[in-house]
Amino acid sequence: MADSYRGVFGAIPYAIRETESWTMRVYGVIGALAAGLISTVVALALVVWMAETAEVQGGTFLFSRSLYVIAGFAAVAPLLAPLLFVARRHRRGDPVKPGYDRNLAYGGFLFLVSLYVGLIISAPAELREPTESAVVGALYGLPQIAGIAPPILAALVVFAIHYRLRGSETTNATDPPDTDTP
Repeated sequence: MADSYRGVFGAIPYAIRETESWTMRVYGVIGALAAGLISTVVALALVVWMAETAEVQGGTFLFSRSLYVIAGFAAVAPLLAPLLFVARRHRRGDPVKPGYDRNLAYGGFLFLVSLYVGLIISAPAELREPTESAVVGALYGLPQIAGIAPPILAALVVFAIHYRLRGSETTNATDPPDTDTP
């Protein structure tokens, strides 16, 4: 346990360092930066929102602030989940199926893309730019509440990948290693 980590902030560099998958290493950097950016934006927006509603007595505003924090956590947790799963696997030496680290990285990238798609769908009408893209036009045509569906589905994919590829099956000597080096 000398090379172990302490908490979330230590797990991120540990996962990047211990994985053999270059895809996971790239995702580790990008996912950690994205999680940090989202956390910062949510924290600063919450501070501004609290300052703007400081004179209002509890009730709805207090409840909506709590939901805002939960929504921020819901955006960051699936970004960090692949890194935390990989760090835990390497620290404990858990047996997994081949491709575990790489596939979790793909799931993390899918979640990042789903956040962007969700933002396009839920963009207010006054912020929508006219576009010739059929895909963006179709996303704009969806109801704004549908913007939560892509991140939820992608988060479920991340957790499904983890549960599908973990387990008691050990890798055989004939199985390819979990690396995507050329």
